[in-house]
Amino acid sequence: MDWIEGMQRALDYIETHLEDEIDYGAAAREAASSPYHFQRVFSILCGYTLGEYIRMRRLSLAGAELASGRLKVIDAAVKYGYDSPDSFAKAFKKFHGVNPSEAAGAGLRSFSPLHIKLTLEGASMLQYKIEEKPELILTGFKRRFGGSMRDIEARRDQEEEVWLTTRVNQYVLQGLAADRETSYEVVSNQGVDGYDFRIVWELTAFDREHWDEILNDPDFAARYEHFTVPAGLYLVCETERCEYPSETFPELRRRVAAEWLPGSGYELDDRPELSVVHWYYRDGDTAYNSGRYKELWLPIVKKQ
Repeated sequence: MDWIEGMQRALDYIETHLEDEIDYGAAAREAASSPYHFQRVFSILCGYTLGEYIRMRRLSLAGAELASGRLKVIDAAVKYGYDSPDSFAKAFKKFHGVNPSEAAGAGLRSFSPLHIKLTLEGASMLQYKIEEKPELILTGFKRRFGGSMRDIEARRDQEEEVWLTTRVNQYVLQGLAADRETSYEVVSNQGVDGYDFRIVWELTAFDREHWDEILNDPDFAARYEHFTVPAGLYLVCETERCEYPSETFPELRRRVAAEWLPGSGYELDDRPELSVVHWYYRDGDTAYNSGRYKELWLPIVKKQ
């Protein structure tokens, strides 16, 4: 129960400081957690980043005050932490669909505060391993996605778009990889403005060292980068074997945060998060394709 109470204390702290500059570290301390762990778990469990939650709560309150006539637009901008009336108006219209000056009598959106509740559901097993992983040097390409990883459908769509539109890049890497049926997705630099998403393979040291010679095309070689994942401790779980493991992967990630992390004695570490993709596809081979799966590697450290 401690983690539920801690999360609720953190939410209560945020709610009472919506008109102030919120100290994320102070919110994390209310949850007896590090700032990084708190923000990551918040995002996984609640469906949006902490920054997005605060922004939507503030815009919801600002809408109610403007609609009632209790506040002028310029005062609302200052009260809820915007640098200028223009930046406030832009955010307000994106959230509510109308300009702040049109709030009175308009249909506005309401975003209520979160409350953490304990619910009991059907008992189920979560298979996991805790493994010390060596340093990995992976080769691939990166996209920076705006926003958070909150919307499962949006995240799936934007990552699927990368997979579908970079086939040539993938085939080059896959052809050089020692294990052609295993690739990696790497998520790093998560923040309120987005996250980095990489599609990468593990190549031999020889191929990495002679990369420019192998491709023999500077412009083509510039599409790729060698990315180092530091050695460290990881929680390792995997989806069920199925034809489309990406569809069950988000629920696996949520379950880890909701069911395993709170009482584990571990917290998330500030290292890249990996998905190990075992899903090389054979067109029309249903038996083979039904054995595909994804592993989740979440970086963890012992709580102090």
